[in-house]
Amino acid sequence: MGVAINRRRWMVGVAAAVTAPPLLAQASDPSHSEFNSLLRKHVVTSGAKQSSSVRYAGFKADRAALQSYRDSLTRVSESAFLALPKAEQMAFLINAYNAFTIELILTKYPELASIKDIGSLFSSPWKLKWIALLGNKLSLDDIEHGLLRERGRFNDPRVHFAVNCASIGCPSLREEAYVAQRLDAQLDEQALRFMSDRTRNRYDAANGRLEVSQIFDWYGDDFKLGHRGIATLPAFLARYAESLADAPGERERVRSERAPIKFLAYDWRLNDAS
Repeated sequence: MGVAINRRRWMVGVAAAVTAPPLLAQASDPSHSEFNSLLRKHVVTSGAKQSSSVRYAGFKADRAALQSYRDSLTRVSESAFLALPKAEQMAFLINAYNAFTIELILTKYPELASIKDIGSLFSSPWKLKWIALLGNKLSLDDIEHGLLRERGRFNDPRVHFAVNCASIGCPSLREEAYVAQRLDAQLDEQALRFMSDRTRNRYDAANGRLEVSQIFDWYGDDFKLGHRGIATLPAFLARYAESLADAPGERERVRSERAPIKFLAYDWRLNDAS
């Protein structure tokens, strides 16, 4: 990949996916039904679904089921993965990231207040190589930055609204698994939910500026890749003017793409519902 899957094999896999049989089904459930059931049981959404929290105690009680799902992901070979359509690859990687993040939390739960309590001074939780996936030992960073974000693979900034880092500041963990057939709609909905959460993204009328999540600072370049014709962060934010502001004049200010942008401090507290 840039992580372990090399570029040539990736492109061959993409080409083969047009006519390939559903190889994922040979080793795993492409509907991710096992994970879907766990998420529906243990993810608690707010009234408008703009945010969510997680019943980690419930996941801990159902840890065997989570292990079964993770094992099904581990059984998928690199060659089988590369033969999948891109939407199925992306859904697979997002679900894997979220499932393994939950498992990482469970290794220390309930004796932790943040995911950052895991790891050490020299190794963050995202750099620990403990995940058996696609024939390799990967870290969460490998999945997110080496696969989901690598240039030329998906080039889709909406991934930032789908992967969940087990923190209050993170876009919500979705209450269902991602599936290829509905992936585009799911990602759109995740983006809208996050952009509608005024605790994390808003127009500050008093100061005439946008105040948005630090995610847009850390990963600003991902919003310049031309996805759906968007080549700048202000242009992306402009698409959510009605979510970010209330008054017509404020929304026009957001749409103008000229409002200053302030990045809000990130809340790393565990998103625990227990």
